[in-house]
Amino acid sequence: MGMTPCVPIFILLFLSSFCRSDDQLTQAKPLSSSDMLVSKGGDFALGFFSPDSSNARLYLCIWYNNIPGRTIVWTANRDIPIATTSSPMLAITNSSDLVLSDSQGHTSWATKNNITATGVAAVLLDTGNLVLEFANGTIIWQSSQHPTDTVLPGTRIFLGDKAHVAGHLVAWKSPTDPSTGDFSLSSDLSMNLQLVIWHGSMPYTRLNMPSGTSVDGGIYHNTIIFEAIVSTGDGFSYEFSVSPGSPYTRLTLDYMGVLRTLIWNNSSSWTTISAHPTSSSSCDLYASCGPFGYCDSMGAVATCRCLDGFEPVGLNFSSGCRRSEALECSKQSHFVTLSRMKLPDKSLHVLNRSFDECQTECTINCSCTAYAYTNSSSNGAMADQSRCLVWTSELVDTGKYSNYGENLFLRLASSPVQKNSKLLNIAFSTIACLLILTCVALVKICRYRASKQRKNEIQKRVMPEYLSSSRRTGGENIELPFVSFKDIAAATDNFSDSTEIGWGGFGKVYKGKLDGLNEVAIKRLSKDSEQGIKEFKNEIVLIAKLQHINLVRLLGCCIHGDERILIYEYLPNKSLDVFIFDATKQYLLDWSTRLNIIKGVARGLLYLHQDSRLTIIHRDLKASNILLDSEMTPKISDFGMAKIFGRNQRQAKTSRVVGTYGYMSPEYVMGGAFSVKSDTYSFGVLILEIVSGLKISSPQHITNFDSLTTYAWRLWQDGKATELVQSSVIESCPLHVLRCIHVGLLCVQDHPDDRPLMSSVIFMLENESALLPAPKQPAYFAMQNWETQPRENIENSANAVSITTLEGR
Repeated sequence: MGMTPCVPIFILLFLSSFCRSDDQLTQAKPLSSSDMLVSKGGDFALGFFSPDSSNARLYLCIWYNNIPGRTIVWTANRDIPIATTSSPMLAITNSSDLVLSDSQGHTSWATKNNITATGVAAVLLDTGNLVLEFANGTIIWQSSQHPTDTVLPGTRIFLGDKAHVAGHLVAWKSPTDPSTGDFSLSSDLSMNLQLVIWHGSMPYTRLNMPSGTSVDGGIYHNTIIFEAIVSTGDGFSYEFSVSPGSPYTRLTLDYMGVLRTLIWNNSSSWTTISAHPTSSSSCDLYASCGPFGYCDSMGAVATCRCLDGFEPVGLNFSSGCRRSEALECSKQSHFVTLSRMKLPDKSLHVLNRSFDECQTECTINCSCTAYAYTNSSSNGAMADQSRCLVWTSELVDTGKYSNYGENLFLRLASSPVQKNSKLLNIAFSTIACLLILTCVALVKICRYRASKQRKNEIQKRVMPEYLSSSRRTGGENIELPFVSFKDIAAATDNFSDSTEIGWGGFGKVYKGKLDGLNEVAIKRLSKDSEQGIKEFKNEIVLIAKLQHINLVRLLGCCIHGDERILIYEYLPNKSLDVFIFDATKQYLLDWSTRLNIIKGVARGLLYLHQDSRLTIIHRDLKASNILLDSEMTPKISDFGMAKIFGRNQRQAKTSRVVGTYGYMSPEYVMGGAFSVKSDTYSFGVLILEIVSGLKISSPQHITNFDSLTTYAWRLWQDGKATELVQSSVIESCPLHVLRCIHVGLLCVQDHPDDRPLMSSVIFMLENESALLPAPKQPAYFAMQNWETQPRENIENSANAVSITTLEGR
């Protein structure tokens, strides 16, 4: 950050003959706007800098002197710039202070030493540190103890003592505005010396902090990076250093709230070697999994889960988790050990306790929810502190990791022995009753078996291939009612036109009422349908195992000769496309309803990708496959083209590309590669359609643009994103609609690695204060003309994939 275009070398050489550029500033030699201090080794320079092309504002800065452009590492007057026309000057006063002022005598920045002395000089060192010192070398003041957004190697920052926080970083406002931004980094000395990135006054993310005299860091090529917390007698300091001979390295808090370690790669650019929080996981953000939830980073994708003995409060983790069994002080409890955990926030230190004493401390305290005996060294910075930590309230902001973490001992109600004993007593007490009930039940079972025997014999002749398929795919038999063809024919008046409510590539859909069920939607595979037996089996196997409020519910099926029939819950409000693409019905969807539909579809996809027993890629997500119930709750339907992934599988390829033009991701259309990010792409298109009321497949309605995605991106770039919003909701929609457009553009980026996971999408939609990265231009559809360039090996879902247009379902 803080970069400006590179100044040509010949200009610098020309200007050097007119400005002073030694490494010292004295009382007799102030620094003017045309002057510059350069450290002895030539690594750093101090002078006046304007961060934008207007050159209207001047800041006193330190930057790297030997690399192209100006990478700023320290700024003096970040919140009070001086006008270029005001002739700024940096001088040393008689009170040994550095003072930055303009030609009118207005002070923009100053140190506060108030020491009357002579021979005081300001020296720019090769570490990038500006020091104010006496003639004997005694340092009065130094810039490294007053950092802005950057820490340089060889720096020791005083964090404070046990009661007061001192050094901290504050990010720039934007890439071209060095004023105080929204994000800051400081130590939280009350919580075991942890480092916290703050968004305003709220914690944004917590960082692991090296403890004691040990060092943390890593190795990048031949560079070894060291970080340590050391005791200074009167408090604690943070040290950052690199091995000798390393390239330029810096630690920077950027304007997006990301703490980055960057290294100069000698090819005119900085390389990020570590970043926190990472862009790939919203779990890095503070308390993102709610109270008693934790971020599980053991798998390929970080996921929110509940701690042992807890269950989710709602459908997502915004409200966290609650105990499965409440704690009672009068009853015995026990502790479970959770390994490799990031310890929760808001711990209490208990002094002078061994491990056993720490456990006792938590056991005898009814309000204690957990304890830990940390791995912190007993020397150095932690010399006066116990390693015993206890928690007496909700556990927030914790996680599980494969390569680091500590043991957390969590308190749960009743001991396993007691619980097993109670269950055993209940079992013995119940056995006698069960024996009696069994005798009665046997009589009824015999009668039931006799009545069902003939039907089962018929079904067994037609179902073996489907049952064997379900075992191969999901590991369990299908538990799904099989309805007779006779009953279905009666419910639909022998499939009369009066009961027909929709049609699609699969066949026709009818409305009916079966015994024991409310009204149902009956989907009949037509004999000439291009979606065949494979897709029919696939839909049964998948949807029978999935249960979620935002997925359509499969109630039964029928196989009779050549007939293949699926029975779904009836959804009276038809499909989403009936509303958003209809000029008369679009007014029925206000912005609140549209936003709830967007969030509901996102939660349904998250369930398919991460939270269900199977990892499902839908592959045909679109407006016509989103059904709406009586309360306009969205339900994803049509799983004929869906694919199952193994838990560790990230991507697959196919030679048979199926789907709907416009909704399919670039890597899927061009190479047959698909993953969860393929569904993310389709979801992004769906957001843009819901917001705009325009079809992705109808670019002719958008003048001068090949597709809705490129049209939306251009409006976003031009600051005219509100022009994308459908006229029926533009007057009532809040600023949140712009956030939805932003999220939609992030989802339709060409490269799958650039698209967010659905867990991140939900976080971005539900947390309006979270900053979002800028979307990249979706050049993919701009390069395609579906009307004139036929694609081989691509099957449009209008023919090969089930598209069901409903009149009521």
